[in-house]
Amino acid sequence: MKVGIFFGGQSREREISFAGGRTVYDNLNKSIFEAVPIFIDSFGHFILLDWQFIYKGTIRDFYPPVEFMPASNNPIQIYADSLTDLTEEEWDQLISKVGKKLTPDQLTHYVDFAFLALHGPYGEDGNIQGLLEWYGIPYSGAGILPSAIGINKIAQKQLISQSGFAVPRSRILSKTDWDKNNKEKIYEVLKAEIGLPMVIKSPHQGSSIGVSILNDDDVSKFEALIQKSFFIQVINPSEWKSFSEEEKIKFIARLVDIREGVGLPVYANELLINTPDALINYLNKQEDEVQLKALQTEDQLLIESFIEGKEFSCIVIQDENGNPIALPPTEIRKGKDVFDYRSKYLPGISRKITPINEDLDVIENIRRSCSSLFKALQVNVYARIDGFVGKDGQIYLNDPNTTSGMLPSSFFFHQAAEIGLNPSQFLSYIIRTSLAERLKSGKNHRSIQQMIIQLDEKLQALKTQEEKKINVGIIMGGFSTERHISVESGRNIFEKLSSSTKYFPIPIFLTGNEAKHELYVLPINIMLKDNADDIKEKLSDFHVHPVIEQIKFECEDITQKYAAHAITEFQKIAYSDLVDKIDAAFIALHGRPGEDGAVQTELEKLGIPYNGSGVESSQVTINKFETNEKLRKHGILVADHQLIFEEEWNQNKDTVIQEIEEKLSYPLIAKPADDGCSSAVKKIKNREELEAFAGMMFRPEAQFIEELAHVLHLKRNEEFPQKTFFLLEELIEKKDAAHFLEITGGLLTHFDANGKIQYEIFEPSEALASGEVLSLEEKFLAGEGQNITPARYTKSLSDYEKVANQVKETLRKTAEVLSIEGYARIDAFVRIYDDLRAETIIIEVNSLPGMTPATCIFHQTAINGYKPYDFIDKILEFGMKRIQKTSV
Repeated sequence: MKVGIFFGGQSREREISFAGGRTVYDNLNKSIFEAVPIFIDSFGHFILLDWQFIYKGTIRDFYPPVEFMPASNNPIQIYADSLTDLTEEEWDQLISKVGKKLTPDQLTHYVDFAFLALHGPYGEDGNIQGLLEWYGIPYSGAGILPSAIGINKIAQKQLISQSGFAVPRSRILSKTDWDKNNKEKIYEVLKAEIGLPMVIKSPHQGSSIGVSILNDDDVSKFEALIQKSFFIQVINPSEWKSFSEEEKIKFIARLVDIREGVGLPVYANELLINTPDALINYLNKQEDEVQLKALQTEDQLLIESFIEGKEFSCIVIQDENGNPIALPPTEIRKGKDVFDYRSKYLPGISRKITPINEDLDVIENIRRSCSSLFKALQVNVYARIDGFVGKDGQIYLNDPNTTSGMLPSSFFFHQAAEIGLNPSQFLSYIIRTSLAERLKSGKNHRSIQQMIIQLDEKLQALKTQEEKKINVGIIMGGFSTERHISVESGRNIFEKLSSSTKYFPIPIFLTGNEAKHELYVLPINIMLKDNADDIKEKLSDFHVHPVIEQIKFECEDITQKYAAHAITEFQKIAYSDLVDKIDAAFIALHGRPGEDGAVQTELEKLGIPYNGSGVESSQVTINKFETNEKLRKHGILVADHQLIFEEEWNQNKDTVIQEIEEKLSYPLIAKPADDGCSSAVKKIKNREELEAFAGMMFRPEAQFIEELAHVLHLKRNEEFPQKTFFLLEELIEKKDAAHFLEITGGLLTHFDANGKIQYEIFEPSEALASGEVLSLEEKFLAGEGQNITPARYTKSLSDYEKVANQVKETLRKTAEVLSIEGYARIDAFVRIYDDLRAETIIIEVNSLPGMTPATCIFHQTAINGYKPYDFIDKILEFGMKRIQKTSV
């Protein structure tokens, strides 16, 4: 069955749609479905996307293509929305760079079924559903009517109330009333009717876009939040002119972010402005206040009273008879008032507790309420329903979503795992149930019936397959600051392998400490807990909640049909037990343990093949100081550096500081010497910040020292390890080079005919940091980082090759000097001079690089023709060949 995955779109949620579409593309069972990527751009063009672009970090990384981008003096990426002057012929040329333009009537030639991963207007509002029905293409999820209701929070609120469900106090504020009336009077009326805190919502947005909470009795703050939800921002000219050029670029980057700011194009005092450069130039000339207003805005806002209590989210699905079944509701524990974009999609920021920590009768009441609302709104197939349990025990339901987010960490997969379905199996269930639902419409009855029969035959064949697969133990977690990203990497590897016909993945969680590693085989529901700490907590007090038992019973027919050979219980094991359980290991750990050779040592004792470099190489690359020293001895450029030890610092801090300042000059880069993932990497601009960094690194207790954290501008929940030493490096700068950029380059190793290792160096990505250093979010959060692949060394192709070859040669030499095997990621800065001479300064080497869905190593492998599964397959094959050579 050719499954067209519709993703991207025209809404402010297009990046989450893009990332969710990639998840669906990767997880569809390859023995049943052929995934067909249908990307929808900002203007509604349907594009049969070349598969390589699916693995870009963000839409802006590939669309619009660089040759169609307006000339710019800043690194801010734009969407195609800004290209308002292209002719139809120019659009055709642009689209041809990334795929094939399709008209709606051509869709039937390419897809049998449409899987909708679109969010917001045009995707969840019935528009695309109506178009697909017109052309006779069955689609996933809810039909036209429930979709139209589900997109409008105001209509939802009225229907929820009319159906007898409790709702918070609410009022509607129109843009006309806001513009015409006194702001203070509006505030006083709403405060009297709604009270404080009050919730301000843009009614047609999802992913918490345009949602704010007013806690303080402050009319000016109220006005600012109202403007934010209308996607309006007022710029004070004196404040603007006080910014440095760098601060202006950062300000504009936030302002034009479609998730939090007004976006682009934008009306500036009614003048339409399309690009960041034009906006900066315009603001530089203004003497009076400027109002910026988005093209994508709202005509009304929904103002609600704040509900004190526990927030939850519940996925409701249908059984094969069309009856709703509410999966276990998840409690959301946030680090701030609003469960915002960052909290939703970056692992480790918020906590998801499944089921919600409430009495059984309360949980069952939530499930009954969600199922009843599902029926009342005539939703079908599935929905995500959010709500609150008030402090008085009252259940409030709000915001039914007819298309749930589909990132690996989303509620969609998180709750399905509780009944034993992995993402691949759950997607098969959604497709089968959607076909049955479309059958009820009476349209295209014969063809849909035939599709259902063929799909059922395939599903039955899967259950009876006895073919031998290679059992791969995926080791994830750990106990370092990188444990959450490790879990995200491990889950991604699991999902890529679970939809294959070659491998059977077995998730293994590692915890404990340096002295003693503890290993656990995980069932799917525990593996898909929100982060490493949630998994560890669940293992320390493992029991099956009675509600989960009940839901498993209710879903028994579903799990028996879709979840063959599932691991259903966790098991504590020793390394020695792995011999009987797995044929190979994929170490998805980052930092210590994993990249330090400790796990590799244990696997080698057992003769189990594994991914990545061997023990000795890992022991060097885990230590950034030793790596720098070894590379420098072989003539490879690295930053000037110095190790700072706790004992010396505490004994004579002033002397240590004096030595540092004599050897290195501010600003400096301070970082842990044996951690990665941008954990605790800070730009140190003066002595106060140096002392704060050392104080935090050498702190005696795990909790932050508040005054030091304040000096370093640490975020809440930011990972900052305790160490006995750390590394200081010179800040690598442009100097007299013509061009300067930060890159990250991946590689893959192969054995040639003589058994010698050959290095395949990928085209590096150019990493654009929005802050002083590349952040955790920019590296691993879908839609967040800006990575240009290949890196932009030069403008001409012939000059590019000359520079690129020099850079690749340095990366190759680095890998050879450090005896890297399998695969790796190497971070570096590149200076390019007028004569095209390139200096590549190595920053860091990761022997087990992050393998999250959004990491840029997949952008690089795609250029060389590897889909993520193919890349993982090559990594595993190398590990298995290596152990065969060793044993011989």
